[in-house]
Amino acid sequence: MVAKRNHPGAEGALESTGALLRDVARLHVRAQRAQVSCCGTTLAQCHILTELGRSGPVPLTGLGRRLGLHKGWISRAVAALVAEGLLERGGVDGDERVVVLSLSHAGQRRVDALNRTLNRHAAKVLGRIAAQEREQVHRALALVRTALRSELDAGGDGPESRSLARRGRR
Repeated sequence: MVAKRNHPGAEGALESTGALLRDVARLHVRAQRAQVSCCGTTLAQCHILTELGRSGPVPLTGLGRRLGLHKGWISRAVAALVAEGLLERGGVDGDERVVVLSLSHAGQRRVDALNRTLNRHAAKVLGRIAAQEREQVHRALALVRTALRSELDAGGDGPESRSLARRGRR
């Protein structure tokens, strides 16, 4: 739980809101981890599968950049998904060094099941919010998503963001 502090002024409000956002993100990840395990999928595998479900085929290196995950970690997770028949490895015409990942038919079925499970859970969570406040929550989440995308597109402003941008891992 985030400790409540009284901070005067706008800077204190931003600090408090930042702590709230981090806590919401942490709780959301914990809740997702519990939900995806019912589909026989780890959270890491869920991230990989749903990213490929959103984007379509992606080079292995691009997938690592998109998810911000370590190359070795991605390789192990991808190998397990290929072995399970959920992902297919392909190449790019003329360059066998580039590995392109795509969902198999079984992988697409798994993504569909994961999305249904995660959407049902989101509906359950939002059902705990008064009906008259849900639209306000939706608008606020859309604003935060837009701001986060803008921050990622701009390369962020912290040392880690600048380091990732220099290495081309945004």
